[in-house]
Amino acid sequence: MRIKSIHIATGVMMGLLLTVAAGAADQPVSEAPYAHRNEATLPNGVIGLSLHVGAERIGDPAVLYVGMVRPEGPAQQAGIQHGDEVTSVDGTAVTGKSYEQVIKMIRGEAGTIVKLGVKGEADTREISITRVASDKLPKGPAGSHGSPAP
Repeated sequence: MRIKSIHIATGVMMGLLLTVAAGAADQPVSEAPYAHRNEATLPNGVIGLSLHVGAERIGDPAVLYVGMVRPEGPAQQAGIQHGDEVTSVDGTAVTGKSYEQVIKMIRGEAGTIVKLGVKGEADTREISITRVASDKLPKGPAGSHGSPAP
């Protein structure tokens, strides 16, 4: 099941409101726990995707969706696509976990494997992805939804 853009936008806004409520709004973007101004500030042990918080309706449990997949990065090579729902990390369900908790679960030492439970349009599957050092991610700007920029 793919979520509609309006639902993702609603989820992003809900996430922003929660961030503001938690006091993170006073931090510069470069110091926010999940923000990266440029590739030089990316942590090690990444897989080349960004997540967005979404919900079908306001009040529904938050769901983590893949917002961007880095072209030619480990996540794309493993078959992760824009709009896929992340349901688990290394066998642990992400339901009820915060965005930051899930990001910490996904990141790890470069060269190690993370297993993501992913729900796409047709099926739910577990995908093994090898983390890479951020400086090993393919360079260059990404276009809309992680596709190569024109």
